[in-house]
Amino acid sequence: MEKTKIGVVGLGGRGFGLTKVVAAMEDVEIVAVCDVYEDRVRRTVGGVREIAGYEPRGLTNHHDLLNIDEIKGVLVPTSWISHIPVALDCMRAGKLSASEVGGAYAVDDCWELIRTYEATHTPAMLLENCNYGRDELMVLNMVRKGIFGEVVHCQGGYRHDLRFGLAHNREPDREMRHYRQAEYLYRNCDNYPTHDLGPIAKILDINRGNRMLTLTSTASCARGLHDHIARTDGPEYPLANRTWNQGDIVTTVIKCANGETISLVLDTTLPRPYSRNFQVHGTRAVFTEDNHSLFIEGEADHEKPWKEYWGNVESYYEKYDHPIWKGYDPNKGGHGGMDYLVLRGFIDAVRQGSEPPIDVYDMAAWMSVTPLSEESIALGGHPVAVPDFTRGKWFRKREVYHGEYEL
Repeated sequence: MEKTKIGVVGLGGRGFGLTKVVAAMEDVEIVAVCDVYEDRVRRTVGGVREIAGYEPRGLTNHHDLLNIDEIKGVLVPTSWISHIPVALDCMRAGKLSASEVGGAYAVDDCWELIRTYEATHTPAMLLENCNYGRDELMVLNMVRKGIFGEVVHCQGGYRHDLRFGLAHNREPDREMRHYRQAEYLYRNCDNYPTHDLGPIAKILDINRGNRMLTLTSTASCARGLHDHIARTDGPEYPLANRTWNQGDIVTTVIKCANGETISLVLDTTLPRPYSRNFQVHGTRAVFTEDNHSLFIEGEADHEKPWKEYWGNVESYYEKYDHPIWKGYDPNKGGHGGMDYLVLRGFIDAVRQGSEPPIDVYDMAAWMSVTPLSEESIALGGHPVAVPDFTRGKWFRKREVYHGEYEL
């Protein structure tokens, strides 16, 4: 069996977890792993040895990894601020990269992704695992089969109580390693938009027949982290008197070229259960994640109380599951099986030498929501234009991924 040879840059908690998933793939060889922290490198080399029976090279400079000719693809689960710079280095080195998610810091960084791709013709992928969730893929399949009629509005959110992780360090050297904390101290934006936007963008054919036109964002006050620290740690805790700039709730509304609207919510510093708030509203059906319900006109009675349909989604799996999920064992990878599938989409693109299922135009558009929301919030919720990173290719034929993990 010819193995697809890859490298991994970024070996924190997320990087170590993804590396273990890939190490268990019999058709993949991890040639080298890299992190600026040597203890993370040692841990990951040992983890691969335990799972796969071989040791990858351990490096602390990603340029050394990119100089290894046999490596054809690079996973980039680094900190948010280095996703785009490392992806750019990968493109310049001729290696397909797959970057973990998070927003960009400037719109021009997103344009630099496009400029570098169009100069090097080396693809880059965003490793958005939520595009491969069972419900997200089922709804995508149903929309493309016409079950929803015309989709007019979608909602999504990253609604995840992160207060403990943001306020309390889980590793030594807090200032060096706990990068999310600084994001909440100094920025005010939708800092993590792609979990919710990614599946919606595929449903609405963003960059492939449609695009995002304008965006407006509003942020609430920031009270959640201060209250949490005051109650759990008291006034002597080092962060007790810091001012957190990131609003507790950020609401973003996007208008699309074909008339649809998208509503996104960032909600990570108040008490709540986890939800991506995934909703799709069409002229003939509606899907709602939070009560796990699907209402299809003609199959449901409008006169019945809505609660009678709560929790009915599983009854539709057999009929409408996306082909990717037919017979799939979700225990293969983390996050309910989504990690394995998105990684396989990356490996498949590396092996084929093709565009990935979530390409550089998707990456630029989705990540741009962060700096655009930051601008809109600073302007008091004023609408801002979303750039056309495809330069008009969204309404013309362009090269896309076709394979087993196609979205």
